[in-house]
Amino acid sequence: MNNHFVDISETSGYLHTKNQQLIIQFKDKSPPATIPIEDIAALVVSSPDTIYSHQLLSSLAERGICLIVCGKNHVPNGIFLPIQGHSIQTERIKAQSEATLPLKKRLWKNIVQAKINNQAHLLLKLYGDDFGLLDLKNKVRSGDPENREGQAAKIYWSNLFNSQSFVREREGPPPNNYLNYGYAILRAIVARAICASGLHPSLGLHHHNRYNAFCLVDDILEPFRPLVDEEVILIKKEDQFESLLTSFHKKRLLQALTKSFIYKGDVRTLFDISSRISSQLAQIFLKREGYLTYPCVIYTND
Repeated sequence: MNNHFVDISETSGYLHTKNQQLIIQFKDKSPPATIPIEDIAALVVSSPDTIYSHQLLSSLAERGICLIVCGKNHVPNGIFLPIQGHSIQTERIKAQSEATLPLKKRLWKNIVQAKINNQAHLLLKLYGDDFGLLDLKNKVRSGDPENREGQAAKIYWSNLFNSQSFVREREGPPPNNYLNYGYAILRAIVARAICASGLHPSLGLHHHNRYNAFCLVDDILEPFRPLVDEEVILIKKEDQFESLLTSFHKKRLLQALTKSFIYKGDVRTLFDISSRISSQLAQIFLKREGYLTYPCVIYTND
């Protein structure tokens, strides 16, 4: 499976395709760059005056490749995805829309437990203490009526950066901008997987907002957020942290999301894992029963 990010942020130009290759013709007249389209999982573009050919956009959609467009703050604000992702898409979306509330609550419990588990393992890796998160994980009930997710978040964020003053806010001061960028890329990875599985990204399990076209995406990606958090911590610890997000930082965050992980005994990329989880979810909707299986994606040196 294609699993490479192409990040175009420093220079602008004309993007088109020829002979199954992405061709980047730079406006500064430097030699064009070429990349096999089959090797690309996502194309991230920050340069505001980049031009795209219609043929390229069509080729990206045909191959299920995400085009991620960034705004003035260099944080992704748009995702271009294929309109059809699976041969039995209609059947799967029908089953998804008819999923019962008890089933969605059980699936949300899976997700919250997996998220808290990864948060706990990151704190253990960094500080040798999970600060009670593993115990909290075991107390999550169907639908998470006690909001263990929120309780875990308060503990997690107050300890993650070893600073009681840090507040996780999308529009907050750095390193919130680093987290925003990483989460946006993660969102694109999961959106791609969900569409490829024939599910509709807006029909969520827990998240529900009529202004959010990616409610299901935001559900499924939750357990993977600590991957981004870990890389931001590493950047900060290595004194590589700056208030503005640079191409160096973006490259680091992209690389963190293209690593390999162990999932059900096999070595797999996050692209593959999210695709398998999305396919698993589609089967659960069709059968009206089952559970999601997430890996622990935070590894220690032990």
